[in-house]
Amino acid sequence: MDSKIVARPLVTITNVIWSFNTELHRPQLLLIKRADEPLKGKWALPETLLRSHESADAACIRLIDDKIGLQVPMSSTEQLATFTDPNRVAGSRALSLAYMTYLPSTPKLHPGYGATDAQWFTLSADQRKYVISHDRQQFILTTPSDLAFDHVQIINTAINRIKNKLDYQPGILHILGDSFTLRQAREVFAAFLGTTLDKIDNSNFKKTHNHLFKEVGTASLQHSGRPPKLFKLNC
Repeated sequence: MDSKIVARPLVTITNVIWSFNTELHRPQLLLIKRADEPLKGKWALPETLLRSHESADAACIRLIDDKIGLQVPMSSTEQLATFTDPNRVAGSRALSLAYMTYLPSTPKLHPGYGATDAQWFTLSADQRKYVISHDRQQFILTTPSDLAFDHVQIINTAINRIKNKLDYQPGILHILGDSFTLRQAREVFAAFLGTTLDKIDNSNFKKTHNHLFKEVGTASLQHSGRPPKLFKLNC
């Protein structure tokens, strides 16, 4: 039995950064293409090594600024899980402290250090399998080798966390901004539930989730008819 103690493992901060694609009406997450080995050229979640002078929370915030040049408050993030599989990084003992971040806007992307490209990948479901895609690039989230390291597992953990909290703490709706319509909320719910918008009845949705939302006004009228009401999260 190997009882060797790992005195100094690498500690990485990995961030599942969510936003909302207003054209496709779907949630999306940020991936970067790795510039360096290991796994050079693979798509991956944004990550950084924890520095000696900072906390994991501070590293998470720094990572967002480093990768997409956006400064966000700590309230925009939440801890997801710690990933410690000895084989998650070949040749190294590396732990990942994973976070999720909800962005209400999508700034223009410029690949930061360690990346040759950065893109938003939209989330959808195909035959009960989650899929993320950008242009012709598509990853089915059942094939671990498609992304670097164990990032498919991290993304699936994030999706399950969000899905399980939809009915009582849907923090994912922060990607819609300070206010949103019920249709937009249903679009987000549909993506994580692996269904279509028309299968989430608006009246039933309002009745069952009314306790989570607070009405704050009406949207600007863009078409003929009654403008939709705007809501914000109570939680």
